[in-house]
Amino acid sequence: MAIFEYVATDPSGNSVDGTFEAADEQDARNILAQYNLTPSKLALQGAAPTKTNTPVMDLAGQGSSSKNPEPSSKKQGKGKAPKKKKKSSFLDIQIGGGPTNEDVSVFTRQMSTLIQAGLPLLRSLEVMIKQQEKKPKFKSMLEAVAEKVSSGGTLSDGLAMYPKTFDKLYVNMVKAGEAGGVLDLVLTRLAQFQEKSIRTIKKVKSAMIYPTVIMFVALAIVTLLMMVVVPQFESIFEQMLRGAPLPGPTQVVVDISDLFSSNPILVLGGMASVVIGVVLLKKTKQGAKGFDWLGLHVPVVKDVVSKSNISRITRTFGTLLSSGVPILQALQITGDTLTNVFFVKAMTNIHNAVRDGESMAVQMDREPVFPSMVTSMVEIGEETGELPDMLTRIADNYDEDVDNAVAGVTSLIEPVMIVFLAVVVGFIVIALFLPIVSIIENLG
Repeated sequence: MAIFEYVATDPSGNSVDGTFEAADEQDARNILAQYNLTPSKLALQGAAPTKTNTPVMDLAGQGSSSKNPEPSSKKQGKGKAPKKKKKSSFLDIQIGGGPTNEDVSVFTRQMSTLIQAGLPLLRSLEVMIKQQEKKPKFKSMLEAVAEKVSSGGTLSDGLAMYPKTFDKLYVNMVKAGEAGGVLDLVLTRLAQFQEKSIRTIKKVKSAMIYPTVIMFVALAIVTLLMMVVVPQFESIFEQMLRGAPLPGPTQVVVDISDLFSSNPILVLGGMASVVIGVVLLKKTKQGAKGFDWLGLHVPVVKDVVSKSNISRITRTFGTLLSSGVPILQALQITGDTLTNVFFVKAMTNIHNAVRDGESMAVQMDREPVFPSMVTSMVEIGEETGELPDMLTRIADNYDEDVDNAVAGVTSLIEPVMIVFLAVVVGFIVIALFLPIVSIIENLG
């Protein structure tokens, strides 16, 4: 018996390592295969490890696990607990993160087209791998998925190794498509779902560009006034007023300017501390709940937040149901895709009510986050047996409402930002001219 060292990937995509006993290298590979571990490195203890064709999973940014091969019935495996570690690679430094949402959407659309054209699954994956030459991380991930499929696994098992790229929604829909023999249709629905989500996100981001630019311009102008213009006026006032007190607004502006000029690091540090404090507060349970409550109650923002969440819920849930995912599992997955705690709680209550045999529409009617129109349409969908189609129609309607709400918020933010900038700059200008009026009166 020889002792082998290994680095492998478990079914969840986590990297594990350790040692165990085996008769030879082939026997060692068989032992790893018994526990669904795909080796990336395997060698006798103390010898240089030999790389296999399977890429190291750490290149995909996955975590590590505490799994290790157990003793087999014939060959006694004696392995130590694997060590948790995170590896870095040249690719991580040069290329950066993994595939983007757009990359996954294009992959899904092309995979559905290839499968509809009659290509076998493994051949379709090989075609997709060849197209990822400029994205080595995504290529290595797809190679690992193809390796999983070629060794007898399913596509959903291979995708499940990368939960950061292929989430629960994606994996469960693929699994349902495989079970029903409609993988091409499921991939088409997934591609449509992803494309609509990406379009919505891009619309929101593009709508926020103008207000963001205005805010930065406002900060730059105020900083320039405080650090350059106001100090020059201050020296003039000292000479002309000869110790006379400055008007109240002027004194406030001068004090703020002195703070900017004498302690710029302190001012910038204070601004950064406020931003960091808000971010850290939002990560806490109570802080996140507070921000979510504000999002649902601030007059201008609440329409966008509420309608975007309802659109996401109905589209995700409808897509899962139409793909053959069981209703309880679909409700659970839909809740996992949400971030607003109030909507998460509502989906949990709906899941529990449906599990206990109650109608989904009845529980939705009890949840204040769902308007009566949505509840009524869900009730009709349940009665007619066309709930997936009804949910898709609700999502389409709310997508349009979200676009209109975002456009309304943007059109309101622009004048508000301009008025805010005018008030700030105007206050500074008036404060600087008040002493000049006093000086002119004294001269008269």
